[in-house]
Amino acid sequence: MNRKLIFLLIFAVFAGCRQNDNSMRRTAIARAGSTTLYFDEIPVDMLEGISGADSSAFIQSYINSWAKRELMFQKAAANMTPEIRNDIERQLQETRRNLMIYEYQRQMMIQKMDTVISEEELAGYYATNSNSLKLTSNIVKALFIKLPVETPDISRIRKLARSENQKDQQELESLCYQFAEKFDDFNEQWVTLDRLSLEIGEDIGDQENFLRRNTFYEKSEPSSVCFITFSDYRLRGSLAPFEYVRDDIKRIIWNSRRIDFIQNLEDGIYDEALKENSFKIY
Repeated sequence: MNRKLIFLLIFAVFAGCRQNDNSMRRTAIARAGSTTLYFDEIPVDMLEGISGADSSAFIQSYINSWAKRELMFQKAAANMTPEIRNDIERQLQETRRNLMIYEYQRQMMIQKMDTVISEEELAGYYATNSNSLKLTSNIVKALFIKLPVETPDISRIRKLARSENQKDQQELESLCYQFAEKFDDFNEQWVTLDRLSLEIGEDIGDQENFLRRNTFYEKSEPSSVCFITFSDYRLRGSLAPFEYVRDDIKRIIWNSRRIDFIQNLEDGIYDEALKENSFKIY
């Protein structure tokens, strides 16, 4: 490539003197078949902070990529049958139509759709749709601790982990912050038992029976010890706790509103066209 043109591009970047396209004469940089690449089409903003040598390599790479793509396009266009051309044009028109409709609907939703969902509405949906809110996984509220085997006085930490006393819990937290590889109560939120299985690297068989029989579980490995304290659980097939499905319910309600809003928007435009006699069936 002409070194003078590369220098011109790099200089424009580092000097910060790139002008408005309308105020400078367009300079041809390269030509591929019937198409010309101009100076103002090079994305010079991407070169900021790049050294001169790297900038030169970037520009050369960009021009080569542009040429290959443009030449491929021209070759493809020259070898399309009329049927394929018409099909591509139809797809382009349909895509353009869909994009414009989508953007208009999005703008109307931003301007006019009620997006506030109250706690009462969430609770009401939960109460009236319990049959569709059943758990598909066993879930738990739990505390997970992973300690190196050389942790001093692991037996003390084990005892504290099984205690419900507030003072013991504070001591446990202090010790775990000092020694634990991982100390996680999952923000006191529900998590699947499968997730805990991944944490300990062990597949828990007969999960339902396991949860019924255990409030505390320990697993030892050559390099670490894991403790899990279960404070609550729900079995698959039972009604999901409200807080576990709250965000799902919110998405369901919002999506239902979106569908209704778009339907009403379409119906309103259709009715308006009928009144104005701008829609006819011949």
